[in-house]
Amino acid sequence: MTLLGVWALTSCSQYSTGRLSVGYHNLTAKYNAYVIARDKMWEAEKSLQRTRKENYNQELLILPKLDSTEAQAVSALLDDVIKKASLVPDRHQNSKWLDNALVLLGKARLYKGQFTTGIETLRYVNAKGRDEEDKHEGLIWLMRAYVETKDYNSALSVAEYLRSQPLNDKNTRDFYLVKALLQGPQTARLHFVAGQLYDMLEKPQAATFHYGQVSRNRPSYDLGFFARMNDLQNQAFTDPTISTESGFRRLLNDRKNSDLRDRVYYTMGVIETRKKNYNKAIGYFKESVKQTTTNTSQVPYTYLEMAKVYYDKLQNYELAKAYFDSSLTLLPKESAQYQKIADRKEVLDEFVKHLTTVRTEDSLQRLSQMNPATLDKFLDGVIEKEIEEQERQVKEAQRLVEQAKALSANAVNTFEGDPAERFVLYDVMAVGRGKAEFQQGWGNRKLEDDWRRSAKVSSLFTQDNNIVAAPTQNNAVNNVGFGGDLTKLTKGSPEWKARKDALYRNIPLKKQELDASNQRIEDALYKLGKIYKFNLEEPENAIKTFKDEIARFPSTNYKPEIYYLLYLTDAKDKQTAWKEKLTAEFPSSSYTRLLTKANGAAATAFSGNSEIEALRDYEKILGIYQSGNYTEAFAQLEMAMAIYTGAKMEDKYAVLRIYLLGKLQGREVYQKALNDFVKDYPNSPLLPRMREVLEAQQSTSARQN
Repeated sequence: MTLLGVWALTSCSQYSTGRLSVGYHNLTAKYNAYVIARDKMWEAEKSLQRTRKENYNQELLILPKLDSTEAQAVSALLDDVIKKASLVPDRHQNSKWLDNALVLLGKARLYKGQFTTGIETLRYVNAKGRDEEDKHEGLIWLMRAYVETKDYNSALSVAEYLRSQPLNDKNTRDFYLVKALLQGPQTARLHFVAGQLYDMLEKPQAATFHYGQVSRNRPSYDLGFFARMNDLQNQAFTDPTISTESGFRRLLNDRKNSDLRDRVYYTMGVIETRKKNYNKAIGYFKESVKQTTTNTSQVPYTYLEMAKVYYDKLQNYELAKAYFDSSLTLLPKESAQYQKIADRKEVLDEFVKHLTTVRTEDSLQRLSQMNPATLDKFLDGVIEKEIEEQERQVKEAQRLVEQAKALSANAVNTFEGDPAERFVLYDVMAVGRGKAEFQQGWGNRKLEDDWRRSAKVSSLFTQDNNIVAAPTQNNAVNNVGFGGDLTKLTKGSPEWKARKDALYRNIPLKKQELDASNQRIEDALYKLGKIYKFNLEEPENAIKTFKDEIARFPSTNYKPEIYYLLYLTDAKDKQTAWKEKLTAEFPSSSYTRLLTKANGAAATAFSGNSEIEALRDYEKILGIYQSGNYTEAFAQLEMAMAIYTGAKMEDKYAVLRIYLLGKLQGREVYQKALNDFVKDYPNSPLLPRMREVLEAQQSTSARQN
C-alpha cells in the first residue's frame, strides 16, 4: 500500500480529529444516516397521531402514553430509524451528529416499548454527549421514559436538573410538555384538554372558548368532532333556551360520522338529563347503544349514565343495578370511575335483593287472596303471556341474525386477521346466532344469577293488579316444559298443568306458608331501612321504611333497634318522641341504655368505670364488625363515639370507624377518613400506623391513575 493510501485511511478514521476526517464523517453521518432516520421518525410519529384512538369519555392526558402495541403499526419505520441512527455511533464517532443520532435511537427504542435499552441510550447521551442542547433533548426524553415506567423519583431528579439549565426555546417547550410542541395538532389537543378541565370546574363558557380553538389548529377528525360535541353540550347547559337540535342533526346526517352516531345520541341524552327530561334521555341513551358499530368503547359510559338516571332521578333501583352491572363489566379497570361503580354495585346488589323480596312476597300474598277460580284463570293468563313474549323474543332473535348477515355482507365488521382469534362478542353474526339458540333452548331469561333454575317465575306475573315478578322459593319441581320451547305448550296438556302447579307452589296458601312469607318481608324491610340510612345515605327513605315496618309488624323483634335508629335519623323535634317510646316499651333494652348513657356522657368526666365500659362496648362492636355485620357495627359505633368523646379509647373507636366506612362506602370515603384521623388525632399512638395505611392507599391510587 502506498504512503498516500495509508494517509487517506488514517486521516478519514472515525476517531481522527483532523479537519478532513471530521468534515467527511459529518457529511456522511448526516446525509447517509441521521437525516434519513430523522425523517423516518417524523413519518412514524405522524402516522401514530393519525391512527390513535382516544377515549373522549375520560380526561385526555397532555401526552399520549408510549404504547408498544399501538406502535406495532409503524414497527417497520421504527426499525429503519434504529438501523440508520445506529450507523452514526458505529461508523462516525467523530461526527457532530453523534448526539442527535443517539437521541433518535433512544426515542425509537421507547416507542417500541424497549425501555431498558432506550433509557441506557439516553443516559449515555447525557454522560458522553458533546452538545449541551442535544444533551438537554436527551434528558427530556429520559424524563418521559422514567414517567412511563413509573420511576417517579428518577424523573423528578432529571426535572430538578433541567430546571437549572439554560434551555433553548424548543427544549423549554419540550421540558414543560415533554414533546407536546405548541403547534398544529398538538395545540388542538391541548385546547381540548383545557376545555375538559374547565368542564370539570363547571366553567362552561371558558370551556367553550377552548373547544372553539380546537378547530383552528388542524385537529384530527375525531378530536374536532368531539370538541364540537362538547361545545354543543355546553351551549345547552349555559342557556337552556338555545336549541342545539339542528347542530346534532347535522352531525347525525353527516356520513363521515356513521361510526360516531352512538356518541351523538349519548350527548343528546346527557343534555336531556340536565333538562330533567328523563324518559327522553333514556330513549337517546338506548339509541346510542343501538347505533354502536365496531367501536364499543362508548357503551359502558352510556350504561353508566342510564344507571345514574334510574338511580338518582327515577329511583328505579332494579334497573339501576342492571345498568351498573353492565357498565362495570365493560368499563376499563383503569377508569377513574371503576372503583366508585364497583362500590355502588355491591350496595345495590344487596339492596335489590331485599327490595325484590318485599315486592315478590307482597305479590304472592295478593294472589293468595284470590278465589280459586279467579286464581286458576289468572295463572293460565300468566303462561299465555309468557308464551307470547317468547314468540316475540324468537322473532327478534331471527331479525338480529338477518341484520348481522347484512352487516357482515357490507363489511361493517372490519376485523383483520384470523377469524378464530376474534373475540366472539365483537362478531354481530355470532351474537345474533347465540341469542337465537339461547332463546330457543331456554326461553326468555333475564340477565341475572341462577338463570337456569327450573320453574323460575321471573317475568311470569304481569303488572296487572300491581303484581310483580316473583322468583321461586322451591327449586325441586317438575322440569317438564321449563326453560325449553314454551311455544309448544298447549292448554290443558300435562306440561301446561306441570307449569301451573309450579306457580301454585310459590303462593302462600297455608297459614304456615303465609307466616314464613311475612317473616321474609319483615327481615327485608329492616335490612332495607339500614341500607337506606348507612349505605345510600337517604334518611327520608330510611324513616319511611322503618315506619312501614312498625305499622305492618307491630310485634317485630327489630322494634327496639328501629326506635333507636329513628331517634338517630329523624328530625330533632321528633327525637324525644322516639326516645320516650323506646324507654317506655323497652326499658331494659341495650339501645335504651345507649341513649341513657349518651345523655349523661357530656356532663361527666370519664371515671375508671367509664373507661371499662368504653373498652367493653368497643370489644362488643369489634365482634360485630368481625362477624361481617358492618351496618349493625356502624350504627352502634356512631352512638358509642358520641358517648365516649374524650375517653382514652376514642382514637381506637375512630380507627374502627375508618375501616367500617371503607367497607360500607368505598375507597374514596375511606381515604378521606384516614386524612381526617391524621388531622384530628395528632398525638395518638396509632398515628404512625394510620399514616402507613394512608401512604399505601395514595401509592395504590397513583399507580391506578
